[in-house]
Amino acid sequence: MRIVGLTGGISSGKSTISNLFKSHGIPVVDADIVARNVVLKGTGGWKKIKKEFGDDVLLESGDIDRARLGQIVFSDPEKRQLLNRLLAPHISSGIIWEVIKLWFKGCRVIILDIPLLFETKMNLWTKPVIVVWVDPETQIQRLIARDGISEEQARNRIEAQMPLDLKREKADLVIDNSGSLEETKVQFEQVLGRVKSPLSLKESVFSRDGFISVLLSVVVGVIIIKKNVS
Repeated sequence: MRIVGLTGGISSGKSTISNLFKSHGIPVVDADIVARNVVLKGTGGWKKIKKEFGDDVLLESGDIDRARLGQIVFSDPEKRQLLNRLLAPHISSGIIWEVIKLWFKGCRVIILDIPLLFETKMNLWTKPVIVVWVDPETQIQRLIARDGISEEQARNRIEAQMPLDLKREKADLVIDNSGSLEETKVQFEQVLGRVKSPLSLKESVFSRDGFISVLLSVVVGVIIIKKNVS
């Protein structure tokens, strides 16, 4: 089983690449979707957020006000780290459960779409690692247009993440999404060829161990997040 890491930055266009993989029949485990599910009303993640951040981050329905919570954590590094620490175990278990289901289905290639791929060291257990890169000004303008926020707010959100240039240096494969969709698709087709190449002998017989690798990466990621917050 080949476990491919996919990451990028806010408004870099990672979702576009993720959707292209899906359109070619390659399953994607999306950490953002997992993260949304673990904070649904009544879940363990929801209870932790309510306890630590109070009712101010809840809508009238009782659901998490994601916009309000985002404003709080993006403007306060300590609270952002707190949120990461609270949700890391829930997100990790959610990701591993999705991998288990795909593993049992016999999937030979799985894409792990994880914004914090490098920060949680999960890149150590994915090969290849794909980074969706975009130039800084384009990233800012796309974020402003997407979320309707000020330039200052956009810069704060971008600066809260690992720099895209650093992620690009750590990548095995890079897709430059600064241009047109057509240009991005050309690069994607080249990456797709690499991802769909025949599995090595190790990958072919490593399904169980591949799963164990993901488990180990989850544990390492949780430890790192807790260490950074403590």
